[in-house]
Amino acid sequence: MISTVQDLAAEALFVSYLQPSECPTRQIVEETVTAMLLRHGSDGCAAGVAEEFGDHPEAAVRRMNWVRQELTMLAAPRRPHFAS
Repeated sequence: MISTVQDLAAEALFVSYLQPSECPTRQIVEETVTAMLLRHGSDGCAAGVAEEFGDHPEAAVRRMNWVRQELTMLAAPRRPHFAS
């Protein structure tokens, strides 16, 4: 069972095609998480994560680390942008 919204978002981002090399913006990450939840549902996202950890555990660990870093940055308060 998923214990937090962040866990659900992590599974959704994990199963997406978004790659770390794309250096996604906050908006892209948010849109991707939403799209994956709509496409796969929470159970489908969880199943995709489980499958990858079963088939490719080393790669899955690296991907989940990236996912968690992205979501941590997403949860951080936005800094105000001041024009100079």
